[in-house]
Amino acid sequence: MNHPATTNWLPHWTWIVPAAALLVVALIIGGALRADAAAIVALAAFVLVATVFAAVHHAEVVALRVGEPFGSIVLALAVTVIEVGLIISIMLAGSQGGAELARDTVFATIMIVLNGIVGLCLLAGGARHREQTFTTDSATAALSVLSTLAIVTLVVPEFTTTAPGPIYAPAQQLGIGLVSIVLYAVFLFVQTVRHRDYFLPAPTAAGTHHGAAPAARVALISLALLLLSLLLVVLLAKVLSGPLERAVAAARLPMSFVGVVVAAIVLMPEGIAAVKAARANRVQISLNLALGSALATMALTIPIVGALALYLARPLVLGLEPASMALLLLTLFIGTITLATGRTTILQGAVHMVIFAIFLLLSMLP
Repeated sequence: MNHPATTNWLPHWTWIVPAAALLVVALIIGGALRADAAAIVALAAFVLVATVFAAVHHAEVVALRVGEPFGSIVLALAVTVIEVGLIISIMLAGSQGGAELARDTVFATIMIVLNGIVGLCLLAGGARHREQTFTTDSATAALSVLSTLAIVTLVVPEFTTTAPGPIYAPAQQLGIGLVSIVLYAVFLFVQTVRHRDYFLPAPTAAGTHHGAAPAARVALISLALLLLSLLLVVLLAKVLSGPLERAVAAARLPMSFVGVVVAAIVLMPEGIAAVKAARANRVQISLNLALGSALATMALTIPIVGALALYLARPLVLGLEPASMALLLLTLFIGTITLATGRTTILQGAVHMVIFAIFLLLSMLP
């Protein structure tokens, strides 16, 4: 959450971008702009990415106001809301591959976070500071919950027999969604109340100062702009769902690559913030951001999308293909080794980046 001092003001772009997005959405919905025109699609895509950055910026302002570890939770929940909105928008559009989109996006989120973002953070931090330390209690707690939810959600459906194929039966889907939310609630209780100190940077660590907290008025304005930005992201995603799938098909990529694109768009701003924190020798904050995002996505996206799928009587494919399952298990295994010692170097970062490169390769050429 590397953030400039925003005690009594907000950068102009942080409110100009949502205003521009609101104008674009209004013109498209009103029919003044054709949503199928190439120039309008390009404009909407640019505005969508900019609005995601604006949303995460405002979440950072609110996070600075509430402090750690609540700040990381605010960011993680904001990212999850954006991701759920994108998934639901594409699903409701009746797009090809909609039944697998939640699975593909959640899997891509785990791979991007645990390999791409964490790997880049460890590389950037290790290159600048040689060796970095963090609290193993926080990392292992988050990873244990994340591993449990990932296996139960993305692997176990391949082996159940009540419903055919890589899906859960309705009762199973409801039960898994419920226990996911309960487990995440327990984790939040541990993170914010019972063992809050596990998730705080060491007071003597270099670079733990994050700048002055924003004034209450600024935080309230950011909260309002955050909510507006989240709504605009969902509306823009609905506009772009068709062009995105056509672009993936034109590039002769598998339709599952749409999930990779959605996850990458959502995680880009927070990934940049995590890398900046690692370079500033705040690797604890980096891991809080990265693991918190993956955990919130895993614990909340599937229950919400699953409930909607049941309500609309639509199928929801969750089980991974064998190659993806192997990559997931490898990622969780290597992640456990990386986070078990409380010390990181560029070697761990290189290992995670190699796994991430393999994931991208197999996503394009399964």
